[in-house]
Amino acid sequence: MSNEAVVVVLPSRLGWIALLQSGNLLQRLTFGHGDPARAVAGLNFAASIDAEVVELPEADSLGSRLQAFTAGAHVDFSDVEVDLSDRTPLHRCVIAHCRRIPCGQTLSYGQLAAQAGAPGAARAVGNIMAANRVPLVVPCHRVVAASGNSTGYSAGEGVRTKLRLLEMEALAVV
Repeated sequence: MSNEAVVVVLPSRLGWIALLQSGNLLQRLTFGHGDPARAVAGLNFAASIDAEVVELPEADSLGSRLQAFTAGAHVDFSDVEVDLSDRTPLHRCVIAHCRRIPCGQTLSYGQLAAQAGAPGAARAVGNIMAANRVPLVVPCHRVVAASGNSTGYSAGEGVRTKLRLLEMEALAVV
């Protein structure tokens, strides 16, 4: 893939997905939208970025893997390169540890903070997860409150989508 920005838009069982890639780097991803235009708008990227919009993913592309994931397949996204160039070292560390949470499992915000070397920073981890620009690939839906309850989620239908993702993953792991 060249270094040009490309927006891929595709349908899924969790609504329309849009992702912004530049070269091999995933910059943004959004899902749970009612139509392709809303999905592209949900990317919230600068209008100054000239991006080609592609509606059908190539075979074996990230888009086709996302479709499989939203259909309930166990898909590993650990090989997907994510653009973290503007993130702080703590953000990068938390994101790296979040990406290691196995499919079908969860960690609390406090547990993730401790794993990232920042015990007591559960609130900061919550803010980092809330600012996640590439949900599903960085599986912030696997991070829950200390009580085990699913709290805030900004994609799709909010907490309802988070619970649906966790349910799908639990079934995929069995």
